[in-house]
This record gives sequence, C-alpha cells and structure tokens, in this order.
Amino acid sequence: MKRAVFCHYATGVALALLVCLASSTSALSQKPATPEANAKQAPKVSKPAAKPSFVLTVKTRPILNISLKADKAKVSEVAQELSKKLKTPVFLGQERQNELISIEFSELTLEPALQLLSPAVYVDYEVDTGSSAPPKALGIFFYDATQGEPPLTAVVNGSTQSLLIEGNTEDGVEQSTDEEQKKVEEQPLRVSFLNNFLTVKARKQPLPLVLLKIGEELGIPVDIQVQNFSIIDAEISKLPVEDAVRQLSPNIRLFLRADLTRAEKRVLRLVLAEPVKMGQQNP
Repeated sequence: MKRAVFCHYATGVALALLVCLASSTSALSQKPATPEANAKQAPKVSKPAAKPSFVLTVKTRPILNISLKADKAKVSEVAQELSKKLKTPVFLGQERQNELISIEFSELTLEPALQLLSPAVYVDYEVDTGSSAPPKALGIFFYDATQGEPPLTAVVNGSTQSLLIEGNTEDGVEQSTDEEQKKVEEQPLRVSFLNNFLTVKARKQPLPLVLLKIGEELGIPVDIQVQNFSIIDAEISKLPVEDAVRQLSPNIRLFLRADLTRAEKRVLRLVLAEPVKMGQQNP
C-alpha cells in the first residue's frame, strides 16, 4: 500500500515538473521585445517633401508671359527650367553658375522678365517676314557684367553665303557737278544704313541683288536660296531693318540679336528662302 502511494506521489511530482517547464518555456517565448526589435517593427513615418526653392510658370496665351517666385534658388536651376519651358537653349556666364537668387514677379513678358535674372542679357531671334507671329527666340544668354558679347555664331550659323560683285569705273571720283550728283541719285539701286535705320530705293531690281546690297551695307552674311527671283520696286526711308525687310518680301528670314542691357539690336544674318507651299504650312 505504501509503495502504491509512493508511486502515485512520484507521478504527481513529475507532472508538476512538466507543467512548470511548460510554463517557463511559454514565459520565455513571450518576453518583452528589445528596443531594437521595437524600432524594426515601428511603422515608418515619411518626412514631408522639401519645399522647392523656386516656382516658375510660363504661359503662352494671350501672349507669352513669365512668373517666378524664388528664394535663394540657383540661377543655373532656374535657367534649366526656363530653357525647358521655352524650348530655347539658355547659356550662363561663369559667375552665374553658382549664383543664388531671391526674386518674385508675375506675368511679365519675355524681355522684362529676363532682365531681372542677370546683369547682362542677350537674346538671338529669328524673324519670319511672312508671319505676324512675334520673333522666335533661338538662344538666351545670361552673361556676367564684364564678360562681353557672345559669339555672333553662337546659335545663328549658316554654311552658305552669297557674294555681291559689282564695280564702277567712277568709284573714288568725287561728283563735282550737279549733273553728276543727279546721276548718282537716279541710280536704280541705292541702300544706306545710318544710325540703325535703313533706307532702300530700288527701281526694277532683282530681290537677291537688293538683299545682297543691304548685307554689304550692314556687314552681314546673306544667303540666297531661291531659284526664281522677283523684280521689285522699293521706296523705304529710315526704318529699322526688321520693318524695312518686311516690306521687301514675305520670304525673308532675318536673324538678329537683342542686347537687353543696352536696349540695342544688331542684325546677324539674312536668308532669302523659297516660298512656303500651302501643304507645308503648319496647321
């Protein structure tokens, strides 16, 4: 009887021991997580996006206008975004590369807006005399104040140039009489360029010849691309070059540079192109 009781007691102790071990294992498996584990399990909180240093807006209607709000923004980054929106290359002077700018303006037209962004600004344009659209900007230059003018062929370049060959046996001989002076004034083609104004007097002259004479007076290259040319009469007195060539033909491409700092313009090149056919016009 005592042996039976002892066996039962031993069995109870073994069961108690197993229960204690199981409880201990369960407690160990449920011990508090370490700080490292908590950090790994904690949800990630995204930081707010950094505020942009500038906001640039370019609108094309009703006319091209630009708005900019910049707070210590890099001029190089503003220029890159401006180039992208205008689809026009923008060139920077050395000092402009890392310069910071803080400025705000709203809905300014192209040239007044550009003047606020650099001490020296140049813009190269193409003028289509057959279109009422404003001149197309081909390149913008944000230059240093002491850098000087960009190369004339920076964005306006041509592989061909027509030449004017002419002569007069009386060149260099002073016209001393009223009759001789009158003959000069009655010449079928006379071109003069004075104080940035162009004067053209032509009677039944080939248009290419008139443009080549203009190019000679302005000291610029002229490219004649037409096969068949017209004979024109022209009486133009003291007009800006852009206005003058518009009166000569709708097929002229005039390339010019605007120096916005000095409020000056200079012609870079003249091209007489073939007339655009109806099927080639933009919709």
